Amino acid sequence: MPMPPDDILLNKAAIIERCVRRMLEEAGACPRLDDFTHVDALTLNIERACQAAIDMAMHVVADRHLGVPQSTADAFLLLERAGLVSAPLAAALCGMVGFRNVAVHQYEDLDMAVLRWIVDSGYRDWIRLGEALGVSIRP
Repeated sequence: MPMPPDDILLNKAAIIERCVRRMLEEAGACPRLDDFTHVDALTLNIERACQAAIDMAMHVVADRHLGVPQSTADAFLLLERAGLVSAPLAAALCGMVGFRNVAVHQYEDLDMAVLRWIVDSGYRDWIRLGEALGVSIRP
C-alpha cells in the first residue's frame, strides 16, 4: 500500500527524474554508446539515480522500522519482505546496486550491455519504486 510521501521521498524522486532525463539525453546524443564523454555523463547520472533510489529505500526502512539492512541492496529486500515492492522489482533494484558499485568503485570495466539495458528499459524500475512508495517519477 502506498504511503503518503514526505519531503525526503519527494526530493529523492526529483533527483531520479533529473538523472533519468539527463541519462536519456546523453544516450540520445550517442546512441551507439561509443563516445567516452557521453558514456561517462550517462554513467554518472545512473550512479546518482541509483543512490537516490537506495536513499529512498533506506529512508522507508528506517521510518517504518522494517529492520537493519546489512548492505545497500538489503534495503530493497526489506521493502519486499514488508510487501512494499514485488520480488522482481527488489531483485532488479539489487542488480542496479551491483552496477552502481562497479561504476563507483571501478571493480571492473562496465558492461556496456547492462548500460544499454538501463538506458532502454531498466530505468523504469526507479519509476516503479517511486510508485510503490507513493511518489511520482516522470522523466
